[in-house]
Amino acid sequence: MSKLKAVREQKNLTQEELSEKSRISVRTIQRIEAGTEPKGHTLRALSQALEVEESLLQDIVVNIEPEEVIVEEEKSEAKEEQSDVNYSLIKIINLSSLLFTVLPPLNILVPLLLMFTMKQRNSLVRQIISIQMIWTVMAPIVFMLGIFLKLGRQFTLVLMILIVLSNVFIILRNTAEIDKNKKLYYRLKFSMI
Repeated sequence: MSKLKAVREQKNLTQEELSEKSRISVRTIQRIEAGTEPKGHTLRALSQALEVEESLLQDIVVNIEPEEVIVEEEKSEAKEEQSDVNYSLIKIINLSSLLFTVLPPLNILVPLLLMFTMKQRNSLVRQIISIQMIWTVMAPIVFMLGIFLKLGRQFTLVLMILIVLSNVFIILRNTAEIDKNKKLYYRLKFSMI
C-alpha cells in the first residue's frame, strides 16, 4: 500500500474527497497511489490537503515513467481541471434551482440540464443536484405530516412557506459559500447522481 493511500485512509477521505480538497484530479491521485511519485504543485497540494509534510508523501515509490512525461501529464491535468471547474457557472446552476423552488421537479431538472449544457459535471454540481433531490423528497413528507397533525389551515400555510424558505436559504447559503470558499456549505456525504 502506498503512503498516500495510507495517509488518505487514516484521515477517512475517499479519493474523490481528497481530489476536491486538494484540487488534484482523481486520476492523478489514483496514479500516485499506484506508484507514480508526486512532484511540484501536486505534492504541495496533497500535503496541504492531508496536513502532512511533503517529504512524507515523496517517499512513495520510484518513478515508473520518465519525469518529463509526469510533469507534462500534471500540467495538462491541471489545465483540464481549471477549464472544467467554472465557479461562476456552478453558481448559476445552483441559483437555477431557486427559480423553480415552488415547482419541485423542475428544481432538479433545470440544474441537471444546465450541468450537461454547461459541461460542469463535477462533484460540486452533483452535490447541488443531490441536495435538491433530497429536499424534493423531504418537502412533501414534512407537508403531509403537517396536514395529518390537523393543526388548521393557518399552520399548513405557514408550514408550506417554511418549507419553501428552507430551500431558498439552502440555495443562497451554498451560493455564498461557492463565491467565498469554492465549496458548498450544505452538502451530503454521498452523491445521488
